[in-house]
Amino acid sequence: QVQLVESGGGLVQAGGSLKLSCEASGSSDSVYTMAWYRQAPGKQRELVAEITEDNYARYSDLVTARFTITKPYEHTVYLQMNSLKPEDTAVYYCLFKTWVRSVEYWGKGTRVTVSS
Repeated sequence: QVQLVESGGGLVQAGGSLKLSCEASGSSDSVYTMAWYRQAPGKQRELVAEITEDNYARYSDLVTARFTITKPYEHTVYLQMNSLKPEDTAVYYCLFKTWVRSVEYWGKGTRVTVSS
């Protein structure tokens, strides 16, 4: 069973930075995508950034040039968030998607709060 462990959320002032981390343990999948989604109060969950096993990354227009997703190790991703804005406040969820088995796993979420 794949389990996702997220860390790195917290409270930061506008203009500050945070780095989120997510590790997918228990997986031997070699073809996968890992992603960060976020959900603000009263809003739908939305894609922030995703990266494939061969390091192809794409971003939401809302975070391009401010956030960077990287994959330093297999099944581990970081999300470096710079120039944070109050509207980035949300619970951030990690997703691990396997393509061969067509299964998705979600983390429990880590809260990011940006004060103005």
